[in-house]
Amino acid sequence: MNFACQFLIISVFVFASGSATAQLPAAFKPKEVSAIRSTDLIRKYLAPVRIVKISDPTGKQILNVESILKPGIGQTDLNKGKYMTLISDQNTKPWIILDFGREIQGGLELITTIGNPNPAGRLRIRFGESVSEAMSDPGKDGATNDHAMRDFTVTLPWLGRLEVGNSGFRFVRIDLGDPDSKLEIKELSAIFNYRDIPYLGSFQCDDERLNQIWMTGAYTVHLNMQDYLWDGIKRDRLVWVGDMHPEVMTINSVFGNCNVVPKSLDLARDLTPLPNWMNGISSYSMWWILIQHDWYYYQGNLEYLKNQKDYLAALLRQLSTKIEADGKENLDGGRFLDWPSSENKEAIHAGLQSLMVMTFEAGGELCKILGDPETAEICRKSIEKLKIHVPGMAGSKQAAALLAISGLISPQLANSGMLAKEGVHKMSTFYGYYMLKARAKAGDYKGAIDNMRQYWGGMLDLGATTFWEDFDIDWMKNGARIDEMVPDGKVDVHASYGGYCYKGFRHSFCHGWASGPTSWLTQYVLGINVLEPGCKVIKIEPHLGDLQWVKGTFPTPLGVLKIEHRKMDAGTVKTSFDAPTGIKILIE
Repeated sequence: MNFACQFLIISVFVFASGSATAQLPAAFKPKEVSAIRSTDLIRKYLAPVRIVKISDPTGKQILNVESILKPGIGQTDLNKGKYMTLISDQNTKPWIILDFGREIQGGLELITTIGNPNPAGRLRIRFGESVSEAMSDPGKDGATNDHAMRDFTVTLPWLGRLEVGNSGFRFVRIDLGDPDSKLEIKELSAIFNYRDIPYLGSFQCDDERLNQIWMTGAYTVHLNMQDYLWDGIKRDRLVWVGDMHPEVMTINSVFGNCNVVPKSLDLARDLTPLPNWMNGISSYSMWWILIQHDWYYYQGNLEYLKNQKDYLAALLRQLSTKIEADGKENLDGGRFLDWPSSENKEAIHAGLQSLMVMTFEAGGELCKILGDPETAEICRKSIEKLKIHVPGMAGSKQAAALLAISGLISPQLANSGMLAKEGVHKMSTFYGYYMLKARAKAGDYKGAIDNMRQYWGGMLDLGATTFWEDFDIDWMKNGARIDEMVPDGKVDVHASYGGYCYKGFRHSFCHGWASGPTSWLTQYVLGINVLEPGCKVIKIEPHLGDLQWVKGTFPTPLGVLKIEHRKMDAGTVKTSFDAPTGIKILIE
């Protein structure tokens, strides 16, 4: 099944459904009981779209296998029929691998029949973001049950229904658990948990690869918009504040205002009394300030911003004490940009120096808006001091990108000296977003678009339906697709690669920090630049590169902005737009 068909299937149940809040009649509400919490998530049940592999193709141990592909109704009954039946002997236990078409967050529903014993029997269930992960065993090639149980054994009821699991997956392998046993399964469905919110933003152009990249980034973040904003739905199902920045920019470009962002920002704040750093990492506290700035500009919620005033000012003052007399940052706590740069201390210093400048610029602006001139002045003086010291690029595209974005070095120097070299080698999924932004600041839009096609497109070529925690273009050399059994002579990409905390199957294949191309395409190709809080003033400045046309939509607090750009014969670009009332549009 191709990407377009898969997304069409997802669209039917994700975007066409309505939502309603059920209310119990007052007479049925226990007066002494109150809800601990509620959820904004809904669930849908999905039938598998494909049988990837069965252990016994002879039809002796697995009967009526195709019946499991039929959409179920979630209800057992007293009828007997031709249901999928697993039969084991003393030596062999049958198994089957199912494909649900694309990555989802959720679990599994199983419906048994009247033809089973009581209890029906045991199944071993393994979730996988790749086919090979669904085949894996814990403790081998990085396979784990960390954060979410993805490998476990359950007992199924006779003539009943069981829901199990809560993880990120696309593939499921089920094994009959006992020898000399027989088990009938009437229905098997994936349980998809997600926020029922519309995709208000959109992007379409004459390059289908870029369209797929934009949508894959949007879908990756959508899956991570659970009760809080996670960075991964299989592993690290946590609020990592630095990881949130690309995710929040994607949310701004696709979904608009969503309570998962302030809820997650507030959680990080409340869990981190000063002088502690968020997630134990000094740069992540800086990212919190940068997110607050961007969120305010896109959504314009001054009341929410006011609630951050005391913590924001105190954090900025704390950061101002982490600058030496010669202008060098001397941040303590975890010193971290992203994993691929984590062993390059000079690059980390250059990145932190740049982030300090960016943070004080954003923080100073917010302090002026909040009527705190004293802290704003501290920010101004901190920037002056930091600009005395300009680190080198340290052979790092991460460092070069942040140095360019902060203005410590010229974007043109960063681009020619580092970012445009070696193609997409030394790129990363998290900081790739900032590498693209730095290349845009240098005016190299075509180079950035080509990077996107090759790097993020490389994951699509390997069968990805969401973007990964990490990726190296060299993994494509003789690499097998993740949605198939690994052929002889091919490299198992999931089992063989990854580093640091994400080796082998522990590697997350749905990580929101990798969604940067979605907001980048909206900002630089569709040309949406927010100039005043709440999107009151937007500058439209498209850069089509080698594209002939692009059109799309952009969510604002005042409604959806529609834009279209087309190249004319003379090489000029014709722009048309339909803006909501109350938004001033400037055309560049």
